[in-house]
Amino acid sequence: MMHPVRKFMDQAARFLRAEDGVASIQFVLAFPVFVMFFGMIFENGMISLRHVMLERGLDMAVRDVRVGRMPEPTPETLRTLICQEAGIIPDCETQLQLEMITLDLRAWAGVPGGIQCIDRSADERPVTTFVPGQNNQLVFLRACARFDPILPLTGIGYAFSSSDNDAAGGSYALIATSSYVVEPFRREDDG
Repeated sequence: MMHPVRKFMDQAARFLRAEDGVASIQFVLAFPVFVMFFGMIFENGMISLRHVMLERGLDMAVRDVRVGRMPEPTPETLRTLICQEAGIIPDCETQLQLEMITLDLRAWAGVPGGIQCIDRSADERPVTTFVPGQNNQLVFLRACARFDPILPLTGIGYAFSSSDNDAAGGSYALIATSSYVVEPFRREDDG
């Protein structure tokens, strides 16, 4: 009869020499890393896609304003047109904030900094400048859209969702800008 300590030592040695389950251990260690990596790539791809579509929607809307198809733009009509052209922006009508500023080319002061995005902790939209401009005037248009991360528990999505910024509400903001000169599509005295 074998001594219990000796028996335990033999079983421990056999256990340490065994190669059963080696692949499972590698999988368990590597799989979460690959899932996290995939999540970060997917989230970054969606951010890029949404930004490209926001830029496209803004460019298409600005073209309509510039050539006179929309002679008197309002924030609501521009927002609707941008959202239609962008296509994949979730909850676009309520999460898109626009700012339109006229700039004087002869007394250049630069574009004012600090865009106003939707404040998710407030009930009302922030007040922004919206001046469509007159014939031959330079107009600068900014759009800011807020998005929730698709995968809030991985990588960049986690960084946004764990943010303590109440105004952002766990979202990130994408900003698109455009500028144009109002074409003289009608004379001032045609009114």
